[in-house]
Amino acid sequence: MQDLQGFVAALRVGGAMIYPLLLLAVVAVVVVLEKAFVYATRTRLPASLLAVLETYGFAWDDLEQRVGRLDPRNYFGRFFRVILDNRTRPAWWVESRAAEEATLIEQSLGRWLWILETIVTAAPLLGLLGTITGMIRAFHLFGTEGLVDPRGVTGGVAEALIATAVGLFIALIALFAFNYFSHRQAQVMDEMEQLGTRVVDFIRLEAKDAAP
Repeated sequence: MQDLQGFVAALRVGGAMIYPLLLLAVVAVVVVLEKAFVYATRTRLPASLLAVLETYGFAWDDLEQRVGRLDPRNYFGRFFRVILDNRTRPAWWVESRAAEEATLIEQSLGRWLWILETIVTAAPLLGLLGTITGMIRAFHLFGTEGLVDPRGVTGGVAEALIATAVGLFIALIALFAFNYFSHRQAQVMDEMEQLGTRVVDFIRLEAKDAAP
């Protein structure tokens, strides 16, 4: 409890810039939780479905059944549903529709990531602004007759240091989160592209075998 009170007291010393920094921290936490929920619930590819897709002689009914078991909001389910719904059409048509769906999925996965990227830049700048205002406040206490209030100088320096530290801390958290989710997005899209190509190739192979 004392540690929490000390932390709150330190933030109060940080000056006016602490409030926009705390707002950025809240926004970053909301975005991180939202992306974590999305990746945990909507990008899961069951091992049973993956096993079917990795066999070149799979049965369409089997694939249809396994895709149907996925949550309708699952991105892999959405992607393969487009292929299944269009599999009787030419392969180039299926490939085009799958590519369009993959683009929509990529946009959904990347939604709000720009906010984390902005926070990575904005938080240190706000911290730097807090540093400047804190130092200005400290220097104002030096009058023509010398130091007026030593405790005021200490408070100004503390404001500068706390604002800088908070800004850098928020930026680091946002940076790590942004890099992680960007990496996961690339992984999901690469896996989706590989598996989708495999299914479309199977459609091409079936069309070739059916040709007279």
